[in-house]
Amino acid sequence: METAFPVLHDVRPLRVREQAELHQRAVPEEQPVAIVCNGTTLAVMMATPADLEDFGVGYLISEAIVDSSADVERSEVVAHQQGIEIRHWISPAKAQRMLARRRQMVGPTGCGLCGIESLEQAMRDLPPVRSSLRVQAAALRQAVADLRALQVLNASTRGVHAAALWHPEQGHRLVREDVGRHNALDKLIGAMATTGTPPGVLLLTSRVSIDLIQKAALAAFPIIAAISVPTNRAIEAAESAGITLVGVARDDGFEIFSHPGRIAGC
Repeated sequence: METAFPVLHDVRPLRVREQAELHQRAVPEEQPVAIVCNGTTLAVMMATPADLEDFGVGYLISEAIVDSSADVERSEVVAHQQGIEIRHWISPAKAQRMLARRRQMVGPTGCGLCGIESLEQAMRDLPPVRSSLRVQAAALRQAVADLRALQVLNASTRGVHAAALWHPEQGHRLVREDVGRHNALDKLIGAMATTGTPPGVLLLTSRVSIDLIQKAALAAFPIIAAISVPTNRAIEAAESAGITLVGVARDDGFEIFSHPGRIAGC
């Protein structure tokens, strides 16, 4: 029987509507999950720790390492302090295909951590983000609402994410779009670097997982506001890095999950 891991966590964000109040909310759990085949780590993904053996077998099939579940001789799920390993064993013939395929595999674009090959790397320490930036709650709500009109590609496709840099005194400075939420943020960080634009408030049209917090911390964003709910790991990472994390950001309000002191007027 597969080991059961928690998939939900109860947190108490500060909900800002007409007035601010603490309330209860369940947020999804994510864990670094290493997919290991015949002792070789193929990928480390941030994933919901449920149906893990299915996840591992599905990954082997979708990456053309095996043809069916019958090619997997044995599986086990092993919990570590840093995360979870899904271990599979396949035949020597399939292992040869795996090694050939591994040389051609591109980095995952959905929930993967490209280039990461260990659980320790996935949960790396983050530099502290220090900033005196403060924003008014009403201005932040308006910034989120105004972002929709700036999503040119999404207006045509309704299928891409946006990452935007906003400043309370300068407005929306930069907006970048991509089908991948990680890619959109990477594009924004690259644009900031090439134009010499300092960080401000990061606006995201996607959910927030720990890998986005890691990227934002390295780019020194003091405030993140996203339209969706963050994961539990994202909240922990933001708290540790000193980042103000705002989620469920809509026209009528938002919820603050870490370091609320940077949000005034709530």
